[in-house]
Amino acid sequence: MASSVLRRPFALTSALKQLPKATSPAARAFHSSPVKQQLFNQRSSTPVATTITKSRPTFQKTFRRYDSSLQGIPNPAASGTLGQRFLYGAAMVGGSVVALNLVFNREQREDGGMPPYERAYLNDTFLHTGLGLGIIGVAASALHRSGWSYRLMSANPWVVLGGGLVVSLGTMYGTFSTHPDNYLQKYALWAGFNVAQAAVLSPLLFLQPALLARAGLYTVAMMGSIAFVGATAKQEKYLYLGGPLLAGVALVAVSGFAPLVLPATAARTLMWSERIWLYGGLAVFGGFTLYDTQKILHHARMAQRGLARKDVVNESISLELDFLNIFIRMVQILGMQQRRK
Repeated sequence: MASSVLRRPFALTSALKQLPKATSPAARAFHSSPVKQQLFNQRSSTPVATTITKSRPTFQKTFRRYDSSLQGIPNPAASGTLGQRFLYGAAMVGGSVVALNLVFNREQREDGGMPPYERAYLNDTFLHTGLGLGIIGVAASALHRSGWSYRLMSANPWVVLGGGLVVSLGTMYGTFSTHPDNYLQKYALWAGFNVAQAAVLSPLLFLQPALLARAGLYTVAMMGSIAFVGATAKQEKYLYLGGPLLAGVALVAVSGFAPLVLPATAARTLMWSERIWLYGGLAVFGGFTLYDTQKILHHARMAQRGLARKDVVNESISLELDFLNIFIRMVQILGMQQRRK
């Protein structure tokens, strides 16, 4: 349960800290000065139209970090024809799958392959994961078109962060504690959890659709290859990773809050906290994908023996959180690559 709490995606941590300055001290960027008591004063009285006009370009600059030293490095994926770029990307994905399989999958299952019950349990979990991500995508698009993203960007960031955590954790724990036989309540809370994620992540739609699509494809490829390794590896081989991954995700979560509390003068500290959040988070949530896949198969064996109840909805939430956290980091990495062209 603790790992699920820490795996909540903090996408707006990096977005809200660069909100435009307004006439009131309360509505300011977090990087402009140290955190002061004025953060909790009355909201800015700037007209809504002015805030909306400033929000879009500001959010599009959210992913501009402290990697200016890398701007002169050529990017082979961004040069050449469309076919060459596609082949380059396919080679990267294929090479990653082969490398992961060779490094982490040397000891495969000794029972002759995955039994039918485990395969069905894993497929049901993946199906619910896909449905949940679909709900998040549709809800985020609807909220963005309704103007929710603009209102979210102009709100007090601490209120947004606190409210998002309360709603997300409330619906998540409600889903976990509901018996699978109580279908109506179970799926209602699960749908509420997905809508809560959509409400927090909807400002990502300010970015280019092509960039979001590429990030989604790369995330699917990364999670698919890691899940394949976890499904075909020796039983319970990677379940020991739970403790180290919990420590890693705690460190990543703390680094994600650093821009909200550190002044802009601490540039070096902010740079390293950003790298930990980005690249360290990518490694940690890749590890969680491997761990969660083997944990799902372990739960399937327990359910088959009558030692635990079958609950693919609960299992899917862990994979959804893995996907969202990897996807957010893929979006930021691709955005940084585009600016180095």
